[in-house]
Amino acid sequence: MQQFYMMVSIQATLFIYMAVGYGMSKGGMLSKQLRSGITDMMIYILLPCMVFESFNQQLTHQQLLEGAGIFVVAFAASALAWIVGIIVWRKYPAKKQQILRYALLISSATFAGLPVINDAYGAAGLFLASIYIIPGRILMWTAGISLFGAKSGGWIKKTMSNPAMIAVFLGMGRMLTGLQLPAFIDKAMSGIGNCTSPFSLIIVGSILADVDLHGIFDKDALMLGFVRMIAVPLMLVAGLKVIGFSELGTAVSVILAAMPAGTTSAILAEKYGADAVLGSKCIFITTVMSLFTVPLLMLIL
Repeated sequence: MQQFYMMVSIQATLFIYMAVGYGMSKGGMLSKQLRSGITDMMIYILLPCMVFESFNQQLTHQQLLEGAGIFVVAFAASALAWIVGIIVWRKYPAKKQQILRYALLISSATFAGLPVINDAYGAAGLFLASIYIIPGRILMWTAGISLFGAKSGGWIKKTMSNPAMIAVFLGMGRMLTGLQLPAFIDKAMSGIGNCTSPFSLIIVGSILADVDLHGIFDKDALMLGFVRMIAVPLMLVAGLKVIGFSELGTAVSVILAAMPAGTTSAILAEKYGADAVLGSKCIFITTVMSLFTVPLLMLIL
């Protein structure tokens, strides 16, 4: 129950960040141009600093085993999402099926999930979360983009050039070699990384401000919300409990699996001629649902 109240508190804080972003956008204080600049700052500076600093700890045998285990779990969770997507939306029109299956497979685990894990579980949880996101980055540029009929060539370059991924590999190198940076550099990077949570959710709130609320509660988007935020995480919990996965590893895996649909759901739908309006609705609904479903999931972890 203590974890439940902790996550409610975290989600309430994140909701305030989102509300600030929403209000700034509606009030004309956060233009699309400014949002683009802040997003770049998030992707190229804040998030990599937070990820890199999560590896600033001594690597133990237990951590190595947990890291390898959560890597496998992340691939298994993605495979589960892929299979469920095929089953649930197999009879849907192609343009809807593309966006719904993509939004189920690819979440905002990096952009929104890592700050949540950092706030809830600190460096130990963030270390595991940084490993968990690797399969998701690979699948985004392979299986994910292939759903839109697009070629997935160059996925290795696209994956490895992602700033968060670069930070993961640099952090792992630092941990394995025991490299110590000057204290003032670590302090600066840690301070910059701590800005990730408010800025990321302010941006999410500003994005939601652009969504047309007319007809927002689309039945297909609501179905995605149920499958992504409830059904798949519950199946993952059951599987991890059966195999006896670690408590921290289970919590990190389930929370990241229960993150909202990634913002690329609407962006790629627009680019490749899928249902971009449905994509925007999916992002909005799953983001709002996550404020309630993530704390509830904590009750069974």
